[in-house]
Amino acid sequence: MSQPVPGSSPSPARRSVLRGSLAASAALTLGGTGLAAPAFALSGRPGTGWGVQTGDVTASSGLVWVRSDRPARMLVETSASESFRRVRRHQGPLIGAGTDFTGTTALRGLPAGEQIHYRVTLADPDDPRRTGEPVTGTFRTAPERRRDGVRFLWSGDIAGQGWGINPDIGGFRAYEEMRRLDPDFFLCSGDSIYADGVIQPSVALPDGRIWRNVTTPEKSKVAETLDEYRGNFRYNLLDHNVRAFNAQVPSVVQWDDHEVRNNWYPGQILDDARYTEKDVDVLAARALRAFGEYTPVSTLHARGGRGSRMHRVVRYGPLLDVFVLDMRSYRNANSPGRQADDTTGILGAEQLAWLKRELAASTAVWKVLAADMPLGLVVPDGSANFEAIAQGDPGAPLGRELQIAELLRFVKHRRITGTVWLTADVHYTSAQHYAPERAAFKDFAPFWEFVSGPLAAGGFPANALDATFGPERVFVRAPERANLSPMESPQYFGEVDIDGHSGELTVRLRAEGGTVLFSKVLRPGRVGQ
Repeated sequence: MSQPVPGSSPSPARRSVLRGSLAASAALTLGGTGLAAPAFALSGRPGTGWGVQTGDVTASSGLVWVRSDRPARMLVETSASESFRRVRRHQGPLIGAGTDFTGTTALRGLPAGEQIHYRVTLADPDDPRRTGEPVTGTFRTAPERRRDGVRFLWSGDIAGQGWGINPDIGGFRAYEEMRRLDPDFFLCSGDSIYADGVIQPSVALPDGRIWRNVTTPEKSKVAETLDEYRGNFRYNLLDHNVRAFNAQVPSVVQWDDHEVRNNWYPGQILDDARYTEKDVDVLAARALRAFGEYTPVSTLHARGGRGSRMHRVVRYGPLLDVFVLDMRSYRNANSPGRQADDTTGILGAEQLAWLKRELAASTAVWKVLAADMPLGLVVPDGSANFEAIAQGDPGAPLGRELQIAELLRFVKHRRITGTVWLTADVHYTSAQHYAPERAAFKDFAPFWEFVSGPLAAGGFPANALDATFGPERVFVRAPERANLSPMESPQYFGEVDIDGHSGELTVRLRAEGGTVLFSKVLRPGRVGQ
C-alpha cells in the first residue's frame, strides 16, 4: 500500500558545510552563461564556479571532481569535521585545456561509514602560493557494518525534449527535493545530457503559457564536436540546484543514447541532415571523452591501463552491490529483433560474461542491476525496428531477448538472491513484476523492475509490455499525451531504502512535490520475489 513518507532535511552542520561551494559558485547564476572561457580568463587566481562532484564512493574510496577557469593544480583536503581542524591532503592533477580544465582526484584509505568533509583548492601551476577560494562539499562513505543500512535515489533523463533550465520555476527543482532527502548516493540511470536536444530560448505551451530556457551556444544545435559535447555537460551545471546537490550527494552515473544521439548503436551511419559528421562511432568517442571529463566514474579514470569502460560494480557495503550496465556500447544494430540466434545482444558477449562472474561472486544481500533501458517494455525505433530488448512478440525469446534469457536462467540456476532491476529511459514511473507462470520463457526466478524518470525532461505515455518474460504492470503513472513539459507533468525519481536490521529493501516511486506514489517491500534471501 502506498503511503507518504516525510522527507528529511540535512542537519544544520551538513547544510553549513555547503556554504563554501554555494558561495564560490554564486556568480554563476541561471542566466550567467557568459562566463569567460578558460582560454580567455583574466589574470588572477583560479576559480571554481562550476561546483564540485563526487562519484563511485565505496567504504574506503571515492572520486572528487572540479572545473577550473584556467590552468591549475588541483588539491583536495579531507577531514572528519567541517572545521577542517585535522586534514588529510590528496594531490590532484594539473588541470589544463586537454581536459577542458576539469580534474578528478581519487581519494583512497577513507574510513568506512563516516561523513567526509572535503575542500578543493586550485593553485596557480607556476606559483603554488596563488590559490583560489576553496570550494567545499561532503559525502558519506559506504558502511562497513550491515546494521547501518543504505538509502539511495535514482532517476535519469535530464534537459530533454527542449525543456532546459527554466528560471521562472526555479530551474531543475527536483534536484533540491532530492538533496533534502539526504540520500547516501544518487544513481543516474542514463540520458544525463541530451546532446541531440536543442534548447530554444522559449517554447509556447498548449495552454498559452511560455516556457523560458537558459540557453548556451553549445545547446543551440546538435552536438558533434568534442567542445559541443563538453558544452552539454556544462549546461546542466549552470543550474544552482544541480551544483548544490552535487556538493552533498555522490553519484553513480551510467550512459544511454542521448549522451551521443537518439537511439544510437555502434557502427551506425546517420541519415540526418542536422549532422555533418555521419559516423556515430566518431561521435560516440567524442561523447565518451567528454563524459569522462565531466563525470567522476571510476572505470573512466582507472590507473594502470585497466581500460576505459562504463560497466562496473560499485560496492556499497555488505548490504548492496550496484551493477552498472552499459546497454549502449556493445549492442548490435537496432532491428525488428526476430533473430533466432543472437550472441551480441544488448550487452555484448564479454560484458555478459563479466556480469555473470560478478553476480556469482557477490556476497551483498541486494544486487541492484542498474540498467539504462527496461527489459519488458516495448521501445520502438521507427516503424519496424526496436531500441531496447522487447520487440512486441509475446512468444519465446528472440533477438536481444535471448541474451536476457541466458542471464535470467543463470541467476536462477546459481541461486543468486536479491536481484532488483532499476532503470529510467521511458519518461514515466512504473513497477513491473516478472514471473515464469505468466511468461513464454519459464526458466527463471521471479523478479521486480522499477522505472523512474524523467528528472528534467518531457513526460510520455506508458509503453506496451512484451509477455516473453511475463511482466505484470503493478503500478504506472504516466501522461496521456507525449512530451508534457515539467510545468504540465511532475518529474519522477525513485528511492531505495535497505534496513540494516531486517535487511528488507523498500522501493518508493516518488513524484516531484513530495508525494510517494507507490511503495514495495522486498524481503532478503530469496531467489525470486
